[in-house]
Amino acid sequence: MMAPFPGEAGDRLLPPFIPFRFFLAASLFQVLAWLMLVIGAGDLAGFTGGLGPVLAAVHLLTLGVLAMVAMGASYQLLPIATRQSLVRVWPTRLSFWLMLFGIPALVAGLGGLGTVWLAVGTGLVSAGLLVFAALSVDNLRRAGSMPLVAAHGWAAMAALFGLVALGIALVVDFGTGFLVDRSAVVLIHMSVAAFGFMGFLVLGFSHVLIPMFALSRRLPAKAGWAHLWLGLAGLVVFSVGVLMQSTWLPLLGSVIGLAAISVYIGVMVVALKTAMRKRLGLAFVLIRTAWGLLGLSMVLGLILLLGVPVPNGAALFGFLLLAGWLLTFLMGVLQRIMPFLASMHAAGKGGKPPRLSELTPELPARVHAVCHFLALAIVAAGILLDATILIQAGALIGLVGALAFTLFAGLVAFRMARS
Repeated sequence: MMAPFPGEAGDRLLPPFIPFRFFLAASLFQVLAWLMLVIGAGDLAGFTGGLGPVLAAVHLLTLGVLAMVAMGASYQLLPIATRQSLVRVWPTRLSFWLMLFGIPALVAGLGGLGTVWLAVGTGLVSAGLLVFAALSVDNLRRAGSMPLVAAHGWAAMAALFGLVALGIALVVDFGTGFLVDRSAVVLIHMSVAAFGFMGFLVLGFSHVLIPMFALSRRLPAKAGWAHLWLGLAGLVVFSVGVLMQSTWLPLLGSVIGLAAISVYIGVMVVALKTAMRKRLGLAFVLIRTAWGLLGLSMVLGLILLLGVPVPNGAALFGFLLLAGWLLTFLMGVLQRIMPFLASMHAAGKGGKPPRLSELTPELPARVHAVCHFLALAIVAAGILLDATILIQAGALIGLVGALAFTLFAGLVAFRMARS
């Protein structure tokens, strides 16, 4: 039995400008993230927190790219997966504009331009994320199908509320210093953002998107529930351990998390082994690489928790986690989902729908992939060797790749409009 979108999915297609505006904005923020990393290259290897260009680059990536892609994709995919339309469409526009203006303001504050920028940016971004959470929660509570995807959605929304609260606390702490252990809160904030909010969305939607793109059989539900509960347990145990300043609880939580990831990757391997479509293209090179980098980042995290010395290990872990796993995975997914959505919208206008190949600009996608892989390898080497010139060179290559992806996204949107 195949696992595409439900047959009546076209009835729940949003106007194309809603998801595409998030995707196009994310493409531009990716350009800014790599540019900011070029500026802050000298601070990356030893980065452990603090205002400046590295922290600004991290939030351009996490909020500007990862969160914007997650919001745009969720607004379209959740109604299809849950078979429930959004109760209102206008809040999606509100959340977009709040994020679009809030992210630059927050990044300016994190870059060191002043607490006013921090306050304004935090308020706007928090409001945008909460609007997104409210729409998603309303959709999830009416969900009557795909319980596994819906459960991952609930977990992601719970994590989203947590990371917003932690983010506000960290911003307030810049001016007041009220947090007793700021470094512990920072670590939990990053973990909840990467493994909670983004992680559960990625794991949940993977059960829809990967079989759909690969034309494979439905995935084993028991394994899907297993990696959900293991992931939740691992995140909770790790966070509690960090708060308690325990030496063994964070390690236990990481081991549980690694088990969750192992189950998830095993499920994805089943999806590819049962795929009817064997030639999956460049997008799946990115997706497969992202799975490998996810496993590598978790192993590195365990090594660091065990006290094994790794040169600039904390910075390397963060880079592999955010730019290696999440950014690589989402860019691979966007290479497939943008032309797919464009084709569905074009088909809905009557006449013969364009083929996916006609909507997919191949050359910009190839340039992006090559530059992205080179950037990951060179920046990671620069972090290990504490070599600013390598980090800067890798970030410049990543910038070229991001520009190529922006061209890719723009051409897909243009071809959709023309069709």
